[in-house]
Amino acid sequence: MNKVFVNQLKEKDTFSTPFMLSQLSRNHDKNGKAFLSLSISDKSGSLNAMMWDNVETVSSSFEVGDVVFIKGHIQNYQNKLQAVIHNIKEISKDSIDMQDYIKSSASSTEVMFAELQDIVATLTDDYIKQLIQNTLNTKEVQKRLLKFPAAKSIHHAYIGGLLEHTLSICKIMEFMAKHYPFVKRDLLIFGAIYHDIGKLWELSIEKGFQYTDRGRLVGHMQIACEMVDEQAALILGFPQELKDILKHIILSHHGRLEYGSPKRPKFIEAQIVAMIDDLDSKVNSMQGLLQEEVESSWTRYNSQFERYLYTEIYKKQTTTEE
Repeated sequence: MNKVFVNQLKEKDTFSTPFMLSQLSRNHDKNGKAFLSLSISDKSGSLNAMMWDNVETVSSSFEVGDVVFIKGHIQNYQNKLQAVIHNIKEISKDSIDMQDYIKSSASSTEVMFAELQDIVATLTDDYIKQLIQNTLNTKEVQKRLLKFPAAKSIHHAYIGGLLEHTLSICKIMEFMAKHYPFVKRDLLIFGAIYHDIGKLWELSIEKGFQYTDRGRLVGHMQIACEMVDEQAALILGFPQELKDILKHIILSHHGRLEYGSPKRPKFIEAQIVAMIDDLDSKVNSMQGLLQEEVESSWTRYNSQFERYLYTEIYKKQTTTEE
């Protein structure tokens, strides 16, 4: 079947094509009538949608992450495109190419992984270097790192996103170590690579990006700390104090208790990891919002940043680059 992508849809278009359900919630209007609020998506972007008919059937038959066949039309709602869905039905999995529905990093994952290995090869602390190299050489870690996102939806939420995020932070850490020569570069690189590595098991990519049971019950920080224990146990004489320092970097990388860190950063390298992680994730998230909403001067109100974002500067930059 011919696939119509989100970025091809225009106001007053009708469509009959597969999309992924990236959001699905059942609500009621002021008269008590049930309706569905959805987000339909593919690799080109996502679109808010509404459905007023067959609410019970659809909400009980489908879930977030399903790729389904959708019929509907496009309207303008509050100066934004919105899909009104008339019908949703199941389609054969054999007819689905998931690469059409999940965005991928613009950079080659193989090239990024090679760059990451080159950086690790320059570390000077033998214990940290061996721990990271052994981790990256693990077949399952390597397999997942080439595919997994850095988050379910907020930042670097695409195939290869975690690797892109990790490498980006490593490159920033190279600058930080030169700018602040008193900090330990090996700890910064460790934090860049290990702070989110637990997401390789916190998330699943089989049906879109979803949390695993282990991810919900344990979380990526604890998973990463377990990985440190496992790898350190294979290295003769690995110091307990160093192991505790590495775990602290992981456990404090969200920066504040209210942001999900069980510990706040208690030395400079841990603080830098938390700040650069926040910086890189916010830059990527904001860039994604600006790319998606270039049809007007301002984006819609964004709850993550708690503000509207100005798109004109971005449009001028991209025009100049072209």
